[in-house]
Amino acid sequence: MTTHDDELARKITGFLDHGTDSMRAGTAYRLQLARQAALERLQAPERVTQGQLAGAFAGQGSARASGRGFWASGKLWLGIALIVATGVGYHSYQSWQIQQQTNDLVETDAEILTSDLPIDAYLDRGFQNWLKNADDR
Repeated sequence: MTTHDDELARKITGFLDHGTDSMRAGTAYRLQLARQAALERLQAPERVTQGQLAGAFAGQGSARASGRGFWASGKLWLGIALIVATGVGYHSYQSWQIQQQTNDLVETDAEILTSDLPIDAYLDRGFQNWLKNADDR
């Protein structure tokens, strides 16, 4: 700690001690015990993971502390199931669209081939141009 930090710590300690003068003895004693416990934890810090910290704020504790591993979480499996279902649904939708386009082309070809047009109409350049423009629509 620097000199500035030491001075700041002394000032804060003085304000805290001044505030305890008007407290009951039992309350001051519990505060003293809490301060000592905090200082002991400061001397020997434990490694706290981010998951344990988030669980502590949520009031649940960590997944390992409660006996459940990462892969045992129901929310994790629900998320994985939703991702898989979305992928399968998208693939099915794409397959259905390709099938619909193929069916439309087959129906158009069948209608053209079963129509009463003479063979010469199929050989006509104007008819071929009309077919190309009909496909673009």
